[in-house]
Amino acid sequence: MKNRLMSLVPVVVVVLVLGTVLPAAAELPWQFAEHTRYMAMGDSLTAGYGAIPQTNGYAYVLYKTGAIDTVPNTLFTNSAVPGVTSWEVMTHQVPQAAIFKPDVVTLTMGGNDLLTILSGADPGTVLGQFGGNLFSILMGLCTSSPGVQIYVGNLYSVPLPIDQDVEAVIGGFNYVVGDVTSQVHDLFQNMGLGCGIEVADLYGALQGRKGMLLIERNQANPFEIHPTNAGYKALAKAFGEAMAE
Repeated sequence: MKNRLMSLVPVVVVVLVLGTVLPAAAELPWQFAEHTRYMAMGDSLTAGYGAIPQTNGYAYVLYKTGAIDTVPNTLFTNSAVPGVTSWEVMTHQVPQAAIFKPDVVTLTMGGNDLLTILSGADPGTVLGQFGGNLFSILMGLCTSSPGVQIYVGNLYSVPLPIDQDVEAVIGGFNYVVGDVTSQVHDLFQNMGLGCGIEVADLYGALQGRKGMLLIERNQANPFEIHPTNAGYKALAKAFGEAMAE
């Protein structure tokens, strides 16, 4: 028995040494309370619809490349749903943000609001509702998550095969995006509450560039307006540039 116990001594020593040394060198300090909380909000663009795989969408690219913070120090959630309008973002996703309390938010929406105009809705009415919804969204985010940094993407150009002047409609949406974001930003800055809001120029990121949209692919649906992987990478770059300002 004594000889058997003596033979186990080296094994016990090795286990004790590994148990005291390896975890200290390998484990990360998981202080979740100190992590940067990133929430992606919006429609199919935020969801990465059309990307292959879908985790090549711009929000995932921002997360994976450390644009928000280092990956180990980022808590990421994506609340986007393809097909939602600005009203649905306001009524469903803003309450979720109040629970998550993000430090950083990226937001794309408006494409589905635009489609209602192309389907015959009055442009002035739709743009007014969109502006009011965007105002409420930004106010809700800034109020429920003090100090949050919000990056709102504008709309990029889409070459749809229709008679309507799509470019003029997109220009109307982008004017509203710029105007409303400026209003809310100035309001909170004047109150000293520190809610940062910037516009990411998605329009400029894709304008005049080839291979950015699925509509350009062979035999693509003529109304397929979502980006390719290259397009999503360009959108992520536009958001990154807004974050660097």
